[in-house]
This record gives sequence, structure tokens and C-alpha cells, in this order.
Amino acid sequence: MSRIYTAAVLVIGNEILSGRTQDANIGYLGRRLNELGIRLLEVRILPDLQSALVPALRRLKEDYDYLFTTGGIGPTHDDITVDCVAAAFERPVIEHPEARRLLEDYYGDRINDARLRMARTPEGAGLIENPVSRAPGIKIENVFVLAGVPRIMQAQFEALAPDLVGGLPMQSVSLPVAMPESEVAPGLGALQERYPDVEMGSYPYMRDGRVGTSLVLRATDEARLKAATDELRDLIAALGGGLDEDM
Repeated sequence: MSRIYTAAVLVIGNEILSGRTQDANIGYLGRRLNELGIRLLEVRILPDLQSALVPALRRLKEDYDYLFTTGGIGPTHDDITVDCVAAAFERPVIEHPEARRLLEDYYGDRINDARLRMARTPEGAGLIENPVSRAPGIKIENVFVLAGVPRIMQAQFEALAPDLVGGLPMQSVSLPVAMPESEVAPGLGALQERYPDVEMGSYPYMRDGRVGTSLVLRATDEARLKAATDELRDLIAALGGGLDEDM
């Protein structure tokens, strides 16, 4: 059996919780981590509040192989992620000389104290390259501190991705069926018992007044996934259902 590598994402920002900004990072990270053989098992969204962030950081970095944070590393007073990560590791915050050089080279005579806040890191932390706006992300042990702006976050993640160690990627099959979830539920439950190593989920939908269910199977073992999928197709046929060709 391949070792299972796990991850959590901590989304930081009052603007996400208030609904003013829609998060666009969770889906990207979930997809890319899966491609690297790392399972995203938990996502938390917390405000810019140190009393909430520090204990969450401490727990998540211990519970998972990787912890990714997004948001809160900009130039304003409410960007407190660096301070919270430093507190979680019980380290002081310093001005990282290489981060300062990157910012000075990028901004030139437009550099100011606010922009230099983005050179602050926990003591002993490394930098994550940012080819978009130069302000680096931060890596410290198994914690990776990324920007909240999606284009920048994605660039930072791709810069660090080659250094991440993962296992087998999760493969998935989706079968949209033209039948209610309640009709397929008993058979799907029995199938799950026969294939405990295959994740199975059912997701009802309505389209043009028609009720249907999307059945999703996920596994790292391609042969087991295929066997479970074949049995599921037989189950659907036995129930008199069929695939929803419009989905």
C-alpha cells in the first residue's frame, strides 16, 4: 500500500467570511494536491484574528503532512498571518534580508514601510518564489504561507510543487443517472461495504425539471475503481435506470 499524504488549507480573511470576496483558491489547491498524490482532508476559513488563528495553525500543522494558508500576507495592518505563524512556532518575526532585496528590486523608489511589511517572516523560515509580484510566500517546516490573490497564490504553489512529496493520486469516475438518490441509496450502501477502499458519494441534482443523481467513485487503485464502477453500472441497470446523457 502506498503511503497516504494529507493536507489542510487554512483560508484567512474577514472578506471571505463576510461574503465580499468569493474564495477561488480551495478548488485549485484540492485539484493540484490530488494530482500530486496528496489528499486535502480539511479546509477552515477564519477571520483576521490572532486568538483564532494561532491555535488552528498549531493543530493543523500537527494533524496533517502539509498545511497551506492563503491570505493575510499583504502590506496592511490587518495582514497578520506572518505574526500568527510565528506565534504558532514560538519564533520571533524578523525582516528577511532576501525578501527585502526582492521587494526593493521590484518597487525601486516606490518602496515604502507598508510594502516592506511583506519582507517579514518567522525566524528561520524560507521563501517561496512569486514570479507575479515578487512578494514571496513563506515556508516553515510543513507550513506553506501563500497569498490570497488567486493568480499570485497559484504561481507560488507551482513554484513549491516540485518539492512536495505525495503518494498515488486519487482517480475518480462520475456517473450521472436519471433516477432519484433514494432509489439507488440501498444498493450503493451495499456496494460501499464490498469496496471499503473506494470512496463513494451520491449527489442529487435537478435539471429542466428532471431529478437525477451524480454517483462519484474515487480510489487510488485503478483496478479496484474499475471493478466497483462495473458493479455500479450493473446495479443501475438492474434498477431500471440509465445514464443521464444530458449531464
